Amino acid sequence: MTGDPQRVLDTKWFSVVAKPQQNAEPYYVVELPDYVSIVALTPAREVLFVRQYRPVVERHTIELPSGHVEERESPEEAARRELLEETGYVAKQLELLGTLVPDVGRLANRMWCYFAPDVRPSEGPHEPEAGVSVVVLTEPEAIARAEDGTIDHALNLAPLFLALVRGKLSLNHPGRSDLYAPSARS
Repeated sequence: MTGDPQRVLDTKWFSVVAKPQQNAEPYYVVELPDYVSIVALTPAREVLFVRQYRPVVERHTIELPSGHVEERESPEEAARRELLEETGYVAKQLELLGTLVPDVGRLANRMWCYFAPDVRPSEGPHEPEAGVSVVVLTEPEAIARAEDGTIDHALNLAPLFLALVRGKLSLNHPGRSDLYAPSARS
């Protein structure tokens, strides 16, 4: 295949593009909207997650509030919208933790990771998104769910990791101080 990339499949959710490669089969790329993911922390230092059924893995998952950036919407606007739609909470402040590449092998989009401190329930009416329920975990519970594999979605673990390394979430909690201490093995 030589020449310009060719769109070989177009859906409302994604497109597949064949990119010509010299002396090789075309390389297929999936084009889709950018993602946002929000690590939302309540004043009581609880992290908001959502529980929903995911057909790909055929089970319910626990995930950070997240979704696609819509056309003509900034990533920050998408983060605010997704947080409200999925949890009923609002953020006065959003801090960009980082912009990641979800999959360098096939996906041609970015993931905007935000931290939202002191989120609070919306004062306006909120109709919960069908099939989505809010899960509120303390910081230690959230980290424990990541450790034990309950939270196993890589695109959720990455923002949690960014929040940890940027000091937005803490591993140092009463009753768990020795859990992450360096090993005293000799």
